Amino acid sequence: MQNAAQAPRGVPHNYPGCLIAVEGTDGSGKSTQLQLLQNWLELSGFATNLTEWNSSKLVSRVIKKGKRAGTLSPVVFSLLHATDFADRQQSVIVPALKAGIIVLADRYCYTAFARDVARGVPREWVWNTYEFSLAPDAAFYFRVPVDISLLRITATRAPKYYEAGMDLHLSDDPYESYRIFQARVIAEYDAMAAQEELHVIDGTRPIHEQQAEFRRHVRDLLRRKYGPELQEAASV
Repeated sequence: MQNAAQAPRGVPHNYPGCLIAVEGTDGSGKSTQLQLLQNWLELSGFATNLTEWNSSKLVSRVIKKGKRAGTLSPVVFSLLHATDFADRQQSVIVPALKAGIIVLADRYCYTAFARDVARGVPREWVWNTYEFSLAPDAAFYFRVPVDISLLRITATRAPKYYEAGMDLHLSDDPYESYRIFQARVIAEYDAMAAQEELHVIDGTRPIHEQQAEFRRHVRDLLRRKYGPELQEAASV
C-alpha cells in the first residue's frame, strides 16, 4: 500500500505534446505564473493549450448548482470533479497532446488529492478514482503560507463557502474556517512535494523571480523531451 505522503504518478503518455501542471492554494499566484509562462512559450514559437480545473462544459454547471444548493457531500464533490477531469482529459488534453501541443493545466489531479483528502475522503479512494489520469511531464507547486493565501484572497473578496471548508463545520467564522481547511490542503501538497511529485516554487518571492525559476525548469524539460533541435527556441 502506498504511504500517506506519496500520490500515484499517473499513466505515462507517449504523445508528442507536453503536459505541464501547476498547483497551489487560492491566492498562491499560480494562475498568474502560468499565464506568464504561456505568453513566453508562445512568443518562443510553441503552441499551447490552457485547461483549468472545473471547466468541463459537461459537468461544471452541475457543480455550480450543487454548490448553490449546498447539497454536495465530500464524496459527491470528489466524484463530480473526477468526472470533470475525465471529460477534459478525453476532450481537451489528449487531443492537444496528440497534436504536439504543450498543455498547461491550471490545477490537475493533485488538487483532488489535496482538497478531497483534506475534506476527509479516504486517500486511497481518491487515488483509485483518478488512476486513469495521465502523468504530467512536470508538475509545479506554488507554495504560500495559509495566512498569506488568506490575505491575498480577502484583499478583493471574502472567502467562498467551499474554499473555506464551511461545509465541514470547522468554524462558524469563514476566515478561521479558511485557515483550518487550507492548512490541511497545504499539508497534503507538502506531503506530495516531499516525495518529489511536485516541484516547489516559493510563491512569496517577487513575481519575476518565480517566473524566472519556472521558465528555467520548463526550458530544461523541453530540451529533454524534444532534443537539441529546439534548444534555440527554448533559450528565448
